[in-house]
Amino acid sequence: MISEGHQVKLELETVERIAALARLGLSQDEMERMREQLSVVLDHISMLEEVPTEDIPPTAQVIELQNIMRDDVVEPSLSQEQVLLNAPRSEDGFIKVKAVLDAS
Repeated sequence: MISEGHQVKLELETVERIAALARLGLSQDEMERMREQLSVVLDHISMLEEVPTEDIPPTAQVIELQNIMRDDVVEPSLSQEQVLLNAPRSEDGFIKVKAVLDAS
């Protein structure tokens, strides 16, 4: 990566390495286009280095956070039969799903 003033220019080899790590098969034209586009993105990010952040704590929030609480109210829910009607497969009163782990 070459930084000329504020312009960040990625080298083609860097884009090739990024594409390989991301398992992307890019043509030479696509590599060149990605080099230009990624350079623009990095250029914009490099501008953030000029923003004075010394007086801002690392955990600062833009707006104050507060919990919004509500009363815990018991409400009727679906019966077991209604739930099983929506299940693609069921067996003995339970929703049946494909095995996630191999049985061996």
